[in-house]
Amino acid sequence: MPTPLTTDQRIANMLFSSVYPLYLAKVEKNGRTRAELDQVIEWLTGFSDHQIKKLVEQKVSFATFFDQATLTPHAHLITGLICGYRVEEITNPLSQKVRYLDKLVDELAKGKKMEKILRA
Repeated sequence: MPTPLTTDQRIANMLFSSVYPLYLAKVEKNGRTRAELDQVIEWLTGFSDHQIKKLVEQKVSFATFFDQATLTPHAHLITGLICGYRVEEITNPLSQKVRYLDKLVDELAKGKKMEKILRA
């Protein structure tokens, strides 16, 4: 079993451009749209649709992606389990941000109402 540091490094080096199509496939399979996915990403990171597209084209890592992001001040409201971990208990800041995004995508794919996902 890898140590948390190894897992955190792997997450930091993962390309956003390799994960974004997986997010999109997951939400579309469940009747949601690219626009809704981008809205969720924009809420969390502050990136516009154009910026998201550009970051995908640039093949940035999650480390770079979140370095450039302006995280919503409401991110701490994202709680619950994702990949077997409580997002609010993850100690590595970058890994926590990635898991926040994973959690939001999960909620979108499960059909949760957008106002609940965006903690409005």
